[in-house]
Amino acid sequence: MMHTARRIRPLIIAEAANPTLTSAALVGWSCARAIAAKTDAHIVTEWRNRDDFLRAGLVEGRDFTAINNRRLQHLSWSLATKLSRKGSFSWSLYAALSNLVYPFFERKLWQTFEAQLRGGEFDLVHRLLPLSPTTTSWIAPRLKKIGVPFVLGPLNGGVPWPNGFEDLRKQERDGAGRLRALCRFSSGLKRTREASDAIIAASRTTLKEIPSHLRERCVFIPENAVDLEKFPLTPKPDVSTKTLRLSFVGRLVALKGVDMLIAAAAPMIRSGEMELDIIGEGPERGTLEALLQSENITAGVRMEGWVPHAQLGARLRESDLFVFPSIREFGGGVVLEAMALGIPSVVLDHGGPPELVPPGTGYVLPMTTREDIVNRLRQLLTELKDDPAQVRSAGEMAQAHVRKYYSWEAKAVQIHEVYRWVLGQRASKPDWGIPMGFDSSSEAHEPAMSPHHESLLVPGHGF
Repeated sequence: MMHTARRIRPLIIAEAANPTLTSAALVGWSCARAIAAKTDAHIVTEWRNRDDFLRAGLVEGRDFTAINNRRLQHLSWSLATKLSRKGSFSWSLYAALSNLVYPFFERKLWQTFEAQLRGGEFDLVHRLLPLSPTTTSWIAPRLKKIGVPFVLGPLNGGVPWPNGFEDLRKQERDGAGRLRALCRFSSGLKRTREASDAIIAASRTTLKEIPSHLRERCVFIPENAVDLEKFPLTPKPDVSTKTLRLSFVGRLVALKGVDMLIAAAAPMIRSGEMELDIIGEGPERGTLEALLQSENITAGVRMEGWVPHAQLGARLRESDLFVFPSIREFGGGVVLEAMALGIPSVVLDHGGPPELVPPGTGYVLPMTTREDIVNRLRQLLTELKDDPAQVRSAGEMAQAHVRKYYSWEAKAVQIHEVYRWVLGQRASKPDWGIPMGFDSSSEAHEPAMSPHHESLLVPGHGF
């Protein structure tokens, strides 16, 4: 057993991590940097991210290594672009193609670090990215042979399309997503999971995909967290107004459900009881603008395109309630960002968002039919516009939940507990429940607290 006083030395694989991008690239960067602040980590990324790592102040060789796999990565992107419908990039197709080229990245990584791994210079290897649960690891079985623990994840993806929305699936051209069913027969994926000492699952969907005999190796930790510099945990100003201000942030594509939000809120927007701020851009913008015109509510809706991420917090703080009726969402990090600002969220019970919203911190509506979702959402909004105290209370609880479990500092501590478990420094597997904090376990919960924050109780709910 290792001496617990020494900092753990992980080799972190974050192939796509980049501080200047969004989505998984930014998640990978933020998580890797948070882990590096708590451990003696070395990050391995793709060459295309090298200059951005250097501009962010990291030292090549000491803090990170860039592996050159650009030719194959460019090939997968080019093929996905050519095979996608014009104006609608197929991310599921790109994920499938990326899965084919990723093992070549790990082969080069092994060539670079094999001697150091065999020499015991790293305590474990953690593959942070890719997030896809269908991406095999070429080095995992090799690490097992030389006795170096391998941590896989967080993994997220494969959220099924809900019943009743087949028209949107066709519109999104997600035919490549059907290929996922074949992945369960992949011998490479089976070897990857069998060689993993811990599997961090970021969603219930991913957990269900893991074979039952490997579930004891799984720990639930969603991949998203909040940058507290951009979304500070300060009390939300109590502005007295008779108008309930709603917001939405995301790509303007059909599966985000913005049309359902507009249909549900339209009567109250027309009467002046509500205002709606739609932040985002995408191919559905024209359709949504036509819907606003037909509902005669353009005066009560703000739709000005994207807002830079650094300015998003200030814009969101102008709203009282964040509504995110996406029918197929893997993560939903923007939900956490709203919660951090003291703004409760309304989400649908499908995919990642409901796993971020325990009871008391927001509102989870059943995933049913489009008509039923619109009716339930309208009923909820009608109730909330007449009960601002309930909205404020939910926002306070949401902010407390983010403070305890969803800063990047807290995320690093959670992953550090996984490292300790894998290395035999703690007896029990860390377990924070689903959603985080829904279960109680003193050993699991306490490390997730940031040391400078007071304890706040929260009542318990890719490819």
